[in-house]
Amino acid sequence: MLTFETVNELTLRVTCRGNDVLFAKAGAFIAGESTGGKNYRFEKVLLGPQQNLLQAALGSLARRATGENLPLMKVSFNGDSQTYYANYGQHITAYKLARGEVLSVESENILAFTQDCDYSVRFLGVGVLSQKGLATSTLIGRGDHAYVAVLSDGNPIVLSNVNTRTTLSVDPDAVICWIGDEGYNNDPQVKTDLNWKNLIGQASGESYAFEWGGNQPVTVVIQPSERKGGIRLAVD
Repeated sequence: MLTFETVNELTLRVTCRGNDVLFAKAGAFIAGESTGGKNYRFEKVLLGPQQNLLQAALGSLARRATGENLPLMKVSFNGDSQTYYANYGQHITAYKLARGEVLSVESENILAFTQDCDYSVRFLGVGVLSQKGLATSTLIGRGDHAYVAVLSDGNPIVLSNVNTRTTLSVDPDAVICWIGDEGYNNDPQVKTDLNWKNLIGQASGESYAFEWGGNQPVTVVIQPSERKGGIRLAVD
């Protein structure tokens, strides 16, 4: 059994009791401790974390075709231990997904996840307006220990309309991930505010946004930093 917790916001501590498997960003391991000698080992994931070889191969092709390719390593535990993971001082947030809960995330923001998560890549179809691609990585909770750790540039902010059913509007270049139930369509709509000022270089810089309506109960995690991207229209 694996559990996740963060240390000083910048490090992920994974506690293992017994035998288990972890998938993590390749090279993210920084330290570990175990009783009676080192009882964990690392190996590169050549295709994907799926158990089925065909699914793993197809998943690998999909990730490469959509730009959601994620260099993973598999950490195999054979006994009690604590291991630590980080990525260039980025902030880390750990989540425990309920069964059927879906987390949609940019591959670059994934640090680690347990094998109780069902990992795949799916087409989003709304990313053409930002640095975010046309696809997103998806992790679905399938067991009682479905943990995910995500990375952010700076301390993240969490917005949720699950209880309030308000409308959430977010800059796509600041989005890390969004979490919702498998029974709902939790993908955002793209709202644009383009006019003649964009053509003469007088845009506000906020011409498009991801939007979730009140009928889409979702939790959105954003970072206080924007990716460099988006449409830049101007007349020279």
